Amino acid sequence: MNARTPAVARKPKIGLVAGGLGAYWPQFPDLLPQLRRSAERVTERMREFDAEVVDVGFISDAQEGAAAAEKLRAADCDLIVGFLTTYMTATMLVPIAQRSGAPVLLINLQPTEAMDHASFDTGAWLAYCGACPLPEMANAFERVGVPFRSVSGYLEDQRAWDRIGRWIRAAGVRSVLRHGRHGLMGHLYPGMYDVSTDLTMVTGNLGGHVEVLEFDDLRVRVQQVKDDEVEAKLAETREVFELADSVVEEDLAWAARVAVGLDRLVADFDLDSLAYYHRGLDGEIHEKLGAGMILGSSLLTARGVPAAGEYELRTSLAMLICDRFGAGGSFTELQALNFRDAVVEMGHDGPGHLAISERKPLLRGLGVYHGKRGWGVSVEFDVRHGPVTLVGLGQTRDGRYRIVASEGEVVGGPLLRIGNTTSRVDFGCDPGEWTDAWSASGVAHHWALATGRLLPELRALADLTGLELVEVAA
Repeated sequence: MNARTPAVARKPKIGLVAGGLGAYWPQFPDLLPQLRRSAERVTERMREFDAEVVDVGFISDAQEGAAAAEKLRAADCDLIVGFLTTYMTATMLVPIAQRSGAPVLLINLQPTEAMDHASFDTGAWLAYCGACPLPEMANAFERVGVPFRSVSGYLEDQRAWDRIGRWIRAAGVRSVLRHGRHGLMGHLYPGMYDVSTDLTMVTGNLGGHVEVLEFDDLRVRVQQVKDDEVEAKLAETREVFELADSVVEEDLAWAARVAVGLDRLVADFDLDSLAYYHRGLDGEIHEKLGAGMILGSSLLTARGVPAAGEYELRTSLAMLICDRFGAGGSFTELQALNFRDAVVEMGHDGPGHLAISERKPLLRGLGVYHGKRGWGVSVEFDVRHGPVTLVGLGQTRDGRYRIVASEGEVVGGPLLRIGNTTSRVDFGCDPGEWTDAWSASGVAHHWALATGRLLPELRALADLTGLELVEVAA
């Protein structure tokens, strides 16, 4: 049984309502048909996003607004988009904002870039008047305790649609967090206070469910793996990876067997992410399982089920956030500072996000894992060169989560060949100063390294989830 890919299975549900003041319709007969055409165009554009769109139509007064609010409440949307086609009163949208149970985004998209002042009459002007009610909505939302956010532009304004898309993607990530199932298997790496996570606070801050697993849950599934399944996983491995001469065939076959067991574990518990660690002793089965997880965890991460070692639940969640933004997100920590080249070297031993590797990832055989028991194969690669964003989930003394992020650029140069993921990141400043600022953010010693510049998306996610966003700049 193959694990499903959550990125495909869960799409954000976006509620859509358009409206204008009904008093205008008898006064200006051509206005409503024009506004309805604009609303139809918005519906078309909204359906182009990778989301389920629930369109409840056009409202003209408070009664219709209240009816739309009930429809959207029943639809259980992840984001409500209200299209202000012209002036409308706050009482038409406040019930929607209050009752829907979802964040609300108001959009003001006039028909074109500017009016034709020489030919426009009052009716033609009113089609461009969606900006007029925005301050009213902001004031009313503030007074009733509803967060306010908006995008203004014109119907075919790509900049505006890029911003709208950012909110929709953020709503999708929020939905994955709210409904996600996150596996936590094994026990805390001894002494790592920063990694220790209160499971109730995961649900309290993000929603979702943490499934507490034992290594025996993996053991019984690995024992059930058949030889032909191992051969299929080995074939997949040889296609995905370059194999170093140090790889021992027996260790590779064991890693493939564990990988098949991991696939079953993820499918059986319907997991969106996984964090794990087990210390083990004297080569017994649980130690062998822990040592054999790097291959399978990397393959899972590459297909949208982030897996992090060292029991790092908050980092597996950060990796999930990055992955759902389409940016990968590889398990990462500080490795060394290079003051000669002005870069920070970072990565991790163990699993990585294969989909964002600069080159074909390498499997290297290791006779010993540093800081961990066991031996076997480990993943080695450099994250794709270019802009990157570091994303971590920190926790404050009162239990609140915060997103911590910093943008930099992965650049080429010499890398260690020790079976670790390693990247050289240029933050445009002294590596020591950046490291001090990053450490002071409260991020903890693991995070996700993602491709691209994600701060705009993370700002939207922080707004929708109510999490604090700490931006560490150069």
